[in-house]
Amino acid sequence: MPRNEQAVRQLVILNKLEQSRHGLTLDQLAEGLDPSAIRHPRTLRRDLDAIESAGYPLLTERIDGRTRWKLLDGARHAPALRFSPTELMALTLSRRLIAPLEGTAVHTSLQSALGKASAALPPEGLALVQQLEDTFSVGLGPHKRYKHHREIVERVTRAIADKTRIQMRYDSASRGRVTRREVDPYRLWYASGGLYLIGYCHLRKEPRMFAVERIKSVTPTDSPYQIPLHFDFDAFVEDSLTVMRGRRIDIELEFDKPTAAWVKDRIWHPSQRLTRLSRGRLRMALSMAETRELIGWILSFGGGVRVIRPESLRGAVMEEAKRIWAGK
Repeated sequence: MPRNEQAVRQLVILNKLEQSRHGLTLDQLAEGLDPSAIRHPRTLRRDLDAIESAGYPLLTERIDGRTRWKLLDGARHAPALRFSPTELMALTLSRRLIAPLEGTAVHTSLQSALGKASAALPPEGLALVQQLEDTFSVGLGPHKRYKHHREIVERVTRAIADKTRIQMRYDSASRGRVTRREVDPYRLWYASGGLYLIGYCHLRKEPRMFAVERIKSVTPTDSPYQIPLHFDFDAFVEDSLTVMRGRRIDIELEFDKPTAAWVKDRIWHPSQRLTRLSRGRLRMALSMAETRELIGWILSFGGGVRVIRPESLRGAVMEEAKRIWAGK
């Protein structure tokens, strides 16, 4: 049997033991496991031996003529950190999730925390984590890197913590030029593989979203600010498909059968409502910002989608498709 399968099975068993205060029998430990992998009780006993060898002491008790296994009370949590063994393993496995933030102070702090988590695991436990990494992989998808933006991220982070205004030079993608801005920084937001600053722009007289990689310089000030009580961060970002903001519109899309088969299993936007149609088709209703981002998303489905409404969006998608066809 592959060692990865054994590692996963042992992690499941260890998790069961963590959650049981009165111990579990072999039959109870076997529940939910692949029967083909545990045909003989000796297999589970070997798993229990391996868990104990990994540094998690087990206690056996005979109750009502049946032997029960349980973790010693002191082994349920790591010293000081108070994390259970599987929680520590999960933290160690999550190291890859923060790779896009490499070079920032946030990444450094998280790496330090994960290093402490790893140090709390015995060598055998780390070996088990390495086996699990071969079983459970993380695909980050397209993302930006912020290794060369460390100082900017640190200055913005300090300003958010101190509630002080910043002055910055910003390279606007829509205008194609660098402008000077005074901004009350509310929050750093990581979404769709990118890091964004959300704050009140005194030049535009409204809350705005700024791509961190387009911030050319940040100068702290001593001017304090307060986030308005009526500002709702979740409401500010919820209209966007990913990050672009614009006028909210009501949309209806219809997907053909092949496309609907995989569209239906994913949450594309919090506002989506799905209706099954005849012949395997799917109707999707949404309420979101009208942006170029939205047009690109619709085009990504190719001929498998049709814009039902609004008419203005259908026209915009058709025009963009014509431009792509014409190579303009």
